[in-house]
Amino acid sequence: MPLALLALAVGAFGIGTTEFVMMGLLPEVADDLHISIPTAGHLVSAYALGVVIGAPLLAALTSRLSRRTVLISLMALFVAGNALSAFAPGNGSLLAARFLSGLPHGAFFGVGAVVATAMVPPERKARSVSLMFLGLTVANIAGVPAATLMGQHLGWRATFLAVSAIGLAAIVSLALLVPHDREHAAASAGLRGELAALRSLPVWLALGTTVAGFGALFAAYSYVTPMLTGTAGYAETSVTLLLALFGVGATAGNLLGGRLADHSLRGTLFGGLVSLGVVLLLFPLLMRAEWSAALAVTLLGAAAFITGSPLQLMVMEKAAAAPSLASSANQAAFNLANAGGAWIGGLALAAGFGTTSPALAGALLAVLGLGVAAVAHTVDRRRAAPSAGRVVAAHLPEESGALRG
Repeated sequence: MPLALLALAVGAFGIGTTEFVMMGLLPEVADDLHISIPTAGHLVSAYALGVVIGAPLLAALTSRLSRRTVLISLMALFVAGNALSAFAPGNGSLLAARFLSGLPHGAFFGVGAVVATAMVPPERKARSVSLMFLGLTVANIAGVPAATLMGQHLGWRATFLAVSAIGLAAIVSLALLVPHDREHAAASAGLRGELAALRSLPVWLALGTTVAGFGALFAAYSYVTPMLTGTAGYAETSVTLLLALFGVGATAGNLLGGRLADHSLRGTLFGGLVSLGVVLLLFPLLMRAEWSAALAVTLLGAAAFITGSPLQLMVMEKAAAAPSLASSANQAAFNLANAGGAWIGGLALAAGFGTTSPALAGALLAVLGLGVAAVAHTVDRRRAAPSAGRVVAAHLPEESGALRG
């Protein structure tokens, strides 16, 4: 695999770390800025809002630039946002800095996925995307726990300075390892062409599958701590280690999904969604003991991230004329899944259905995602049938004059 994938993974590691570390640093930030923890929680939402807005917007606005230049520029914006977070004097400025940090997130993964697939043969495209996403999943194993510990011992501002340093390392890696692509800049259809390519039902069905499928994950994962402490009986001090197990499962699922999707893209997607639904259905049973609860968290990460590369690649293929914009829009869909899944899981919890009810709500979302994927498959087959008929007709021999007479 090309070394340029390593540069993309370094950037993904930094982005993954800054996205999730705030959840572990809320008490320190709230205490330092003299705000409540619920108010500090808006910092998580500000980042997610930045991702949703920035992903399609920045991808569209930079469509005529070299993708190498775009990646470096996005990472520079990421460094600026995290540096401003480290020096933010109050909650308002920190909210703005977190929003700024989130803006390049989706576009980086979106454009990075296009760059990754362009550097490998067609039979290795999904695997190349999974290697880029490896930085994101490894961040959950090492980056987030290490950054959280740093914030707890050296102050939360030190964490964001460290993340800025990771971003600078990513910029250097991208400049050295990612090849120039001037041909893309010359051939780009521009903003109007990129937007026109998204006027397609298959694209929106693929994005809908992402929202429902990953909404299933976040419906359960958003409330996994009360499940582990309230149902499985773990102490709160053990939760960080258990969340690292989620990262281990996500890393394994991501690599497996990339390898399988190169053989069968849609089969891997269907299999991943079915696996995710089954794991979530088993959550109430698995949370009855500590060992099985640890297994459940690991399997949740694996089942969910098996679908990551297939979903990214499917969206790109459905919008072949605007792969960067479509790929970035898929990252916005991931974050909509985060917010929507957490909301639906919270509704189940608030309704009094029990601590593990968010997992069952997630299972229903997995079934919904499977249904949307099935509709997308049906639409693809119906659209392919007339095309196949035209190809066959074009190759039929012409009738003789006698037969025509």
